[in-house]
Order: sequence, then structure tokens, then C-alpha cells
Amino acid sequence: MAGPSPHKPRRKVKKTSNGSEVSSVAPATASRTGSSRPAYPLAAFLWPARSSVSQWEILPMILMAVGLFRWAAGLWGYSGFQNPPMHGDYEAQRHWMEITTQLPISQWYFHDLEWWGLDYPPLTAYHSWVLGKVGGFIDPSWFALLTSRGLEDPILKVFMRATVIVSEYLVYIPAAVIFVRRLTKLQGISSWNASIALTAILMQPGTILIDHVHFQYNTVMLGLVLASMSSVLAGRFMWSCIFFVLALGFKQMALYYAPAMFAYLLGVCLFPRINIPRFLGIAVVTVAAFALLLLPLVLGALYDAHRGIDARPDLHGRFAPLPIFSEYSYLINFKAWYYPIVQQLAQMIHRVFPFARGLFEDKVANFWCALNVVIKLRKYPSELLQRASLLATLVAITPPCFVIFVKPRKELLPVALSATAWAFFLFSFQVHEKSVLLPLMPMTVLLAGKHGLSKNVRAWVGFANLLGVWTMFPLLERVDLRIPYIILSLLWAYLLGLPPTALAVYSQDGQPTWVGFATTTIHSIFYLAMAAWHVAEGFLSPPQSKPDLWVVINVGIGAVGFGICYLWCLWSLVMESGIVDISKAERKKVKAQGVSIGRDISN
Repeated sequence: MAGPSPHKPRRKVKKTSNGSEVSSVAPATASRTGSSRPAYPLAAFLWPARSSVSQWEILPMILMAVGLFRWAAGLWGYSGFQNPPMHGDYEAQRHWMEITTQLPISQWYFHDLEWWGLDYPPLTAYHSWVLGKVGGFIDPSWFALLTSRGLEDPILKVFMRATVIVSEYLVYIPAAVIFVRRLTKLQGISSWNASIALTAILMQPGTILIDHVHFQYNTVMLGLVLASMSSVLAGRFMWSCIFFVLALGFKQMALYYAPAMFAYLLGVCLFPRINIPRFLGIAVVTVAAFALLLLPLVLGALYDAHRGIDARPDLHGRFAPLPIFSEYSYLINFKAWYYPIVQQLAQMIHRVFPFARGLFEDKVANFWCALNVVIKLRKYPSELLQRASLLATLVAITPPCFVIFVKPRKELLPVALSATAWAFFLFSFQVHEKSVLLPLMPMTVLLAGKHGLSKNVRAWVGFANLLGVWTMFPLLERVDLRIPYIILSLLWAYLLGLPPTALAVYSQDGQPTWVGFATTTIHSIFYLAMAAWHVAEGFLSPPQSKPDLWVVINVGIGAVGFGICYLWCLWSLVMESGIVDISKAERKKVKAQGVSIGRDISN
């Protein structure tokens, strides 16, 4: 009787969600045929490291590579370069280093508010003070009060660029590394896939363009939020509260995440059973963190008052109403010992939350600015617009907050944060173009989750990021940053195999589903619209009667696209939470698209 044939038939290659295409043949045959291959360029670049047992072996190379791109991007100009009289965000950050190092602490939030007055919470001021002290040792003229305004010293530019990179490598990048490590370990993902996801997160074009080219320190706040999310993954809720308070203390836009974070922390105190000690611990730590954050400002105000230094020397000791609740100012004795504290906190709140500026200042791709094209909102009272904005925001954040409250599972937190951040970006008050970084951050870290590198999740994360960068193009183009915008956007799309560099992310394996068809159709329409817009903006002048035509079209397309991103995050949250039961057949169809649902997610 003849023995078994030594030859086995070749089987079809199976697609996986880990960035590669793995053959199901026996190991010996696979090694001879070489049928295992990377599915997109970033996986190809990291392909030699796939046999590594630890991501720490490749981590130094990833950090050096992303650092090189950041420094190279910083060689371009910045916001306000050679653009007097106000210059731009670069001058604002330099000026805050100037006033925090040259003025008493009680005058930080009062000094010359017409010239980039300080309008961020205290931790930004403390951060500026540290950087200003370091820079003052190098060259005191960089931060000389009044005489250094608009300074464009090339050595100062090197210093300022270095402060962004150092701040990011001290806060954002460690937080991202630890978050990815904890999330991938929680969900049983290999270190190679974790390295791919980490590289994609750190190469996110929006953060590089805004912080390292346009110039800001957004990644400090984003890093603190990531640290808070990472602490949640580790079950360290007190540390999560501390990091989140620090994020709020650095930039008030962290409030975009606050409802979902609050709902989650409240949920873990109530489900599956009520945990009073945990609730009290979270409450006490949060209050204590806020108190410690404000303590230097409070003590500085009292100390300056003791020395006879007035927070508002322009008043010459006269009384002036407080900037908030002015009608009740007469109830406070401005000679009392506690008045400097009340004055400081009132001014800080007034500067941090500028309701008097109106619903929006510039053209931004959110609901209100898009609506303003059809209905001129400026003719309505500011109070009415504030109430409408508040109501719309509450309606939009309620569904994701409810889901994360009743299903407080740690792996659901990123998509819940992204959904609430999209709601704030679309409907809240005084939104800036750069605020799109807030919903993009937790949405981008989905790449590190279960099925994160699958085609479906990669397509949606890529779509949101590329659309977000595209809506910031008018802001970047105004300061001649067109080339870094093109390079960094196309590079990230190429690395992840996204349009316009590749279309394979939309090819469906097996039987096509309505989810895949809808995703392909929606994304194709928007990518074509973005490409057509760039062609028109680059070669056609707008009519003289409508000089902002291209920017207005950008706003309209972006607002609709971001609304779809909000719906996708909400839909993903609902499906993954298991709060809505679906049939097994539907579950298989959705799972085929790389979306983890209900029981597919480990607790």
C-alpha cells in the first residue's frame, strides 16, 4: 500500500488584521514558498522585527525615527514668521515665557491682554515659566519684557523647537508607549503589531504639523490624557484622575474628554456593584489635584499683595468690578485679605473661558460655522447662541456617555472619548481648527486595539486623520506651510496603505457586506471631493464677491465628514459594548469587517 504523498496542496492565503498576510500552509512549506508578506508599507518597514519577542528591542529605533521627522519638520517656518504686527502662535508662546519670568505671578493673567494675553490654565503658565528660565540662561534678550516682541532670532527658533520636542518626549511619547503596551497586552496582541500601531500613532500628521511646524504644545495635554487612559487600563483610577486634572490644567480643551471620563469613572464605582471607597477616593484625589494645581497661583497672589504689588497697577489702587459675576462684585470687600485670591481666580476663569468672543472667530469645519454659511448667526444674541451650543453639545455627548456609564469597560474608553470629543468639536463654543486634534488622538490609538490594524479600522482612522489635516490646510497655507502639509499627509497615508497612495484597504475579503460597501462609498466621495478642492484651490481664483469661497467649501465638506466620524465612533461604541444585541449572522458580517463586537472583546 502506497504511503501518503509528501506533497500537500497549496492553500489560499489568509488575510489577518495584524498588518501581514499569513499563509495557512505547514511551516516548512511556508518557508519555502515565502507566502507570508506585509500588507502595507509600514508593516514592510518593521517586517524584520516580526520575530522579536519584545517591543523594547525595536522601540529605540522607532523613537529615533519619529524624532528625526519632528526635527526635520521644524526646519520650516512657523505661525507668524515674518508676519507683523501680531506675528502668531510662536510669538504667543514666547511672550508667555517672557511674562511668567519677568512679572510677578499676580500679574500673569492681567498683563497687556491686547498682546497675546495669557489665556490658558495655570499649568501652561508654569510650563512657560520653566522654559523661560532655561532660555533666559542661554540668552536673556529672548525674553526681555516689551523689547523682545516679535523676535525672530534663528537661535531662538532652535531653542523653541527643541522645547516642543523635549516636552513631547517627556510627556506624550512615554504616555503613548505605555498606553500601547498596556492595551496590546490586555488584548493579547503581539509586540510586532504593537510596534506598528505605536509608529502609526507617533507619525500622526496632525500633531506634527500643528506642534512642530505651526508651533504649539498640544502634545503635552494629549500626553497627559493618554497617561490618564493608560492608568485606567492598569486599574489605577486615582492616578487617572491626577493625570486628567493636569491635562485640564494645561489646556482647557481637555474638557472635550471630561464627560466620557466622568461617566466611566462613575460607572466603575456603581457597576457591577456599588463601591463607596472607590468613589470617595476618586472625589478626594480630584479635588486635591485641582487644589495643588491652583496653589502656586493663590499663594503668589497673597505674597504679592503682602509686598504691596497690585495685580492691576493701572488702577492705582482703585476698585474695579470682577470680570465674571460683575454685578455681585460690590458684595466683596476689595480691601479684605482674601480679595487677591478671588480676583486671581475670577480673572483666570475669564481668560480661560472667553464667552465674550462669540460662537466662533475663524472658519472652522464644525456645525455652527457651516450653518453660518446658510443662516448668518452673528445677527442673533450671544446668549441665545451660547444656549443653543450648550443644548446641541449635551444632546451629542449624552449617547456615548450613557454607554460608557452603563458598560464601564476599559477597552471602550478610547472610542468613547473620541465620540464625546467629536461632539464638542462639532457643536461647542469657540472651537478652533486645531481642536480637531482632540477627537483624532483617541480615535488614532484605536490602531493599538483588537482588530486595530484591520482594513476597516485602519480605513476609518486614516479617513478621519486625513480629513482633519485637510481642514487645517487653510490655516497652514496662510503661513506658507503647504509643502510640509503635503509631505507629512502623503507619507502617513503611504505608510498605512491609505488613499490617495493605495486603495487595497477597501478591498473586501470573502463575501462583500453592506458595511464595507458603505465605508468604501462614503470615503471615496470625500477623497474625491478633497482632491478636487485642492485642484480648484490651487489653479482657480475665487470670485471677487466671494474671496473665501474655497475656505467655505472646505468648512462644509469637513463638517459633514466629521459628523460621519462622530456617528462611526458612536456606532462602534454601541456595537462593541454589547448594549444592543444582534443576531449571530449580523455579528459575523460585522466581524468580517474587522470590528470587534460584544463578546469578541475581552474584559
